[in-house]
Amino acid sequence: MSLSKNFGGIVAVDRLSFSVGAGEVLGFLGPNGAGKSTTMKMLTGFLAPSGGTATINGHDIINDSLAARRIIGYLPEGAPSYGEMTVRNFLEFIARARGFKGREARRKAAAAIDRLNLESVPEQTIETLSKGFKRRVGLAQAILHDPQVLILDEPTDGLDPNQKHEVRSLIRDMSSEKIIVISTHMLEEVQALCNRAMIIADGRLLVDDTPAGLIARSRYHNAVTLVVEEPERVASILSEIPQARKVELREGELTVFPAEGARLFEVISDAVKEYGWSVSELRLEAGRLDEVFRQVTQGTVGK
Repeated sequence: MSLSKNFGGIVAVDRLSFSVGAGEVLGFLGPNGAGKSTTMKMLTGFLAPSGGTATINGHDIINDSLAARRIIGYLPEGAPSYGEMTVRNFLEFIARARGFKGREARRKAAAAIDRLNLESVPEQTIETLSKGFKRRVGLAQAILHDPQVLILDEPTDGLDPNQKHEVRSLIRDMSSEKIIVISTHMLEEVQALCNRAMIIADGRLLVDDTPAGLIARSRYHNAVTLVVEEPERVASILSEIPQARKVELREGELTVFPAEGARLFEVISDAVKEYGWSVSELRLEAGRLDEVFRQVTQGTVGK
C-alpha cells in the first residue's frame, strides 16, 4: 500500500504506506489537517487516490472497489445519515443496501439497535437525536453487516462517559477477529482501545509503534513526581543525587527525571523517609502520550 492525495497544489497525503492484520486495533493519530480522514476516504472508496493504491483483504481499492467496500464497515467523520428517517428505517435501508432482504434486513437492523443500545429511540427521526445518539446510529450502520474490516473516524466523538465505555467495550469485543482502524485526536482513545498507534502529520507517517512504545519515548518515562512542602529546598537536595538527570518544578509539582538506567522511585522514597519531608503525592510516571504527540508532530523529538 502506498497512497497519495493532492488537492490542487496541496499535498494532503504523501505516499503513505502501512499494513494492518486481523486482531490489530490501529490508532490513527495526527493533528487537524494531518490527512487522517482523507486516507480513510481513499481506503473506503469515497475519494480516488492521486497516486498509488491499497488492498483490503486482497481486494484492490481501485480495480476491485466493490469487493473491497463489501467487507468494510465505515463510520465517516460527522456520522452522516438521512435525518428525516427513523433510526429503524435508516438501519433497515442500510441493511437492504448491503444486500439483505425482507426479514433478514429487519433482523440485522434490530440486532444493530440492540448492540448500540438504541432501544429507546428506534422510531425517532435521526434529525431529532442528540449528537451522541447520532454517533451511535452511525456506528450501528457500520457494524450491521458484520464486516471483516472496520474503519472508524472519531467513533466516540460526542459521547458521554457511559456511552464511551459501551462503545469501547463493543470495539474490544470485535477486535480479535477483525481489522480495526480508528482515526482520532483523543489520546485517551488510543490508550483505551489500540494495540498499535501511528502518528501522521502533513500526510506523512512519522511514527508506528505500540501505545506502550510511544509512552516510553516520553521524557517523563520513569520520572518521579512529588507534591511536597518546601519544594524548592527538596528540589535542591534531589538535584544532587547521582540517579537524577534533571529536576523541574512546575505548577506546584516537583518532577525528577532519571539518569539512564536509574531506579529513581526507590531512591526518592528513601530520601523522603530520611529527610522527613511532608509529601502529599508521590508517583512514578509511565510517560505522557500528549507530550510525545507534540514532540513528534512538531519535530522536537530528542530536543
